[in-house]
Amino acid sequence: MLAIAPRVGKLTLPPDSIRFLSFAEADAFIDAAAESPTWSAQVVVALRTGLRIGELLALRWEDVDLHAGRLLVRRSVWQGVESTPKGDRAREIPLSDQALQALGDHPHRGRCVFARLDGERRDRHGCTRALYTIAERAGQELPFGWHVLRHTFASHLVMRGVRLKAVQELMAHATMEMTLRYAHLAPDVRRDAVKLLDGPAQHGRNMKPRRRTTARVCRGKPAGELGFEPR
Repeated sequence: MLAIAPRVGKLTLPPDSIRFLSFAEADAFIDAAAESPTWSAQVVVALRTGLRIGELLALRWEDVDLHAGRLLVRRSVWQGVESTPKGDRAREIPLSDQALQALGDHPHRGRCVFARLDGERRDRHGCTRALYTIAERAGQELPFGWHVLRHTFASHLVMRGVRLKAVQELMAHATMEMTLRYAHLAPDVRRDAVKLLDGPAQHGRNMKPRRRTTARVCRGKPAGELGFEPR
């Protein structure tokens, strides 16, 4: 046994790989979910808004505005307890046409948008079982749960060229560092930025360099006021 424990530096681990569905896999997943009408809307909204599972379960019809095409994330559920969303602030999410259609066709069974047949709020275990059933039907392996659909939303945005700042706001990431996990999915952005250096400057292309100037005190002016003229 050591008398004094040696000091050990902080160990760094490689970042976890982000599991997300390709565009084709996401389409196939939505098609497979359509065979379960009670779960179809929840899958589409998850893939097209990036809401966390707790935010999906806490979503109420009063938070959905189909006419304006948006929804408000005001609350979340964790271990059966409803509270404010992660980060303690609400956010507004615009709805895609596909999400609008899914919500418009979804039956109103209770106060919560995604409710059971008896109108009560769904639970995480039931959602996980349904997700595995849909994944099996789509011929896909989905070992990580509903947050894979959230990662898919963010990944597809970045791959479509959406700015990372906009992705951060939609995902409600506390820091940009969390959003930067998706930056590698948009390599063309960096390449296009560097290519801008090859083009002509937009301003001052015909301007000549300024000549050096010296300062002198102008006669007849108050002390401390300087005038400038070319050398």
